[in-house]
Amino acid sequence: MLQFNDWCSSTVSAVGDYGLHVLTADPANLAIGIQTTAAILPAHYAAEEQISRALARLGKREAAALIQCKLPTTKAIRSGDLGEIFATEWIETHSGGYRSPIKRLRWKDHRNMAMRGDDVIELFQDQQTQRLRFLKTEAKSRISLAAQVLTDARAGLDKDGGLPSPHALTFMSARLLELGDAQLADAIDDALLKHGISAQSVQHLLFTFSGNSPDPLLAASLQAYPGTIMQRGVGLRVNDHAAFVGAVYDRVIVNANNA
Repeated sequence: MLQFNDWCSSTVSAVGDYGLHVLTADPANLAIGIQTTAAILPAHYAAEEQISRALARLGKREAAALIQCKLPTTKAIRSGDLGEIFATEWIETHSGGYRSPIKRLRWKDHRNMAMRGDDVIELFQDQQTQRLRFLKTEAKSRISLAAQVLTDARAGLDKDGGLPSPHALTFMSARLLELGDAQLADAIDDALLKHGISAQSVQHLLFTFSGNSPDPLLAASLQAYPGTIMQRGVGLRVNDHAAFVGAVYDRVIVNANNA
């Protein structure tokens, strides 16, 4: 898991009943952010077992080529993917128990295409009842964040009555069965097909990754939300956003060739 505290300062505030968490990359520790992000990034695109098998069977050069062919090459897709990866990693470490059972970027149609469907859906399973709660997330990555980006994110969160989409959940359930986690796949199917999903079992997360300050835009979006689903806002700011994204993917390729 990515430790944001190693390279970011952090502020937490309340916007009405909702929480706002802003992470700001420390220029003095930016190299740490690049290195630690590059270290976790390959696993979001390919299973560790696939990489290890290629390394054992074919050698270092071929395993490095496998990783590289999974990585997007366009600036826009790299930026979008990294925003989703950061959202997933933040949820794993800071959300209070929600987790991502699959790394969905492994199933992209093409490395230079954005992943379809809800950006991120994380699950919290009650150990006694086995019932699920859901964290539905929209992740946006921009060099310069603007109000329209948050409007688009809100529209994504509000689809399907604010609930996780059936398509996203059946996709997750199918992948979990392939991975051998029938118990969690069944819990998703039960929520979708047997028990139903209520708004009370869902939270929303607006996650932004940008070069400018996300604070006022996220606060305004949270204040304007008229619904009943619990909201969170998280913004990660890296001043030289484009250079940071490029440096992370460059470091992944260097690491793969030097492994």
